[in-house]
Amino acid sequence: MSKSNLVTPRTLPGFMELSPRDQIAFERIRAALVDTYRLYGFFPLDTPVLEHSEILLAKAGGETERQIYRFQKGDSDLTMRFDLTVPLAKYVAKNAGELTFPFRRYQIGKVYRGERAQKGRFREFYQSDIDIIGDGALGLENDAEIPAIIDTLLRRLGLDEFVIRINNRKVLSGFFTMLGLGDQIENVLRTVDKIDKIGAEKVREELTDTFGIAADVAEKVTDFVALKGSNEEIIAALRVMAQGDALFTEGVDELETVCRGILAFGVPADHFRIDLSIARGLDYYTGTVYETTLLRHPEIGSVCSGGRYDNLAGYYTDRKLPGVGMSIGLTRLFYILNEMDVLGRDIDAPADVLVIPMTEDLAPAIRISASLRAAGIRTQIYMEKKKFKAKIGYADKLHVPYALFLGEDEIREGKVAVKDMTTGEQQTLTLEALIEMVSAAMAIKAAQPLIVEQQ
Repeated sequence: MSKSNLVTPRTLPGFMELSPRDQIAFERIRAALVDTYRLYGFFPLDTPVLEHSEILLAKAGGETERQIYRFQKGDSDLTMRFDLTVPLAKYVAKNAGELTFPFRRYQIGKVYRGERAQKGRFREFYQSDIDIIGDGALGLENDAEIPAIIDTLLRRLGLDEFVIRINNRKVLSGFFTMLGLGDQIENVLRTVDKIDKIGAEKVREELTDTFGIAADVAEKVTDFVALKGSNEEIIAALRVMAQGDALFTEGVDELETVCRGILAFGVPADHFRIDLSIARGLDYYTGTVYETTLLRHPEIGSVCSGGRYDNLAGYYTDRKLPGVGMSIGLTRLFYILNEMDVLGRDIDAPADVLVIPMTEDLAPAIRISASLRAAGIRTQIYMEKKKFKAKIGYADKLHVPYALFLGEDEIREGKVAVKDMTTGEQQTLTLEALIEMVSAAMAIKAAQPLIVEQQ
């Protein structure tokens, strides 16, 4: 093909491709998430990337419909999933007769949103979700367990300085109703949800200019969501405000119950707090809502969000299937952590050992490699006919911890020559001693945190 006919290789804006080393770090974080979800008894699930538009958009509306990827294929109207919760609701409604409830599932998969591509914001990205679905009812204890899982997960990753901010949309909806905003609740909730990004003044302006809400009422809205204090102090203040509104009182009761439950699950008191500004913009949330902020990096916003939804599956079935869950924007979180250079890089090689044959006969190298792999040691054979400098340079560039040389002397003696690529030390060992040494070193590295926060 002539040079003029070559197609320039390029990636669409908003779609991330990682280097091999970064992909290893990403996969380590993903594996830690899976291990944590399984620790709490969740099933894995995968749902299709493409669905009939009427399925995914049953209760979308607003910003979601403006961001979706939707197209026609023949007579089919198709949409790419924009989150993992709506496909889950469809799945549970479709298979409710075969599932055991409460149904606990985790899913890590790509979702698609046609928002403006910018630094740290993507159009194709991984979400990592867990959800607990009940049949007819679902106890509030489940709402309390979700923050416990978030706490376990973040600490397992090596993050200690974070806060899980908690609210209840019934509290917000009840208060807005008391202000006479009953017919504008969803508009007010979506606007309040922007307060961290645009500030209280801009929220008041939007409430008055866009939705025609009186200035004094808009001010009461922002004053309410700015209420500060300990969890106990906020609950006490809300009790005083209740004024007999049933929805507001129900929300306060649930909020107090969930906070007590979180403590019972062993979450440290400084890792969660009530924040009345947390509204969550998606319409399907009906009760408890969560957002999680890294205290050293509040500028990146919530890294883990979710909440209770009692009515989502109602668009697919008459059976009541309430749920609660949380979601991590895994691609965005990884991008931010990578930019901050806090990802542990002690295990970023494709192999623990590179076997370098020093003879024409590859059979001994193949046999030893098989023994190493059988012992759980990641092993690669260098089979290219290059000079020794190129072979050792290959191991160095890939950050392989150990290079193993097999020459005639080693083969005859039934031993191996191994070089520690970090220290430069070289020694001759039996295969058994090599396996013991490498396994111990890899166990130490594997135990190190995935995220190393800078002091």
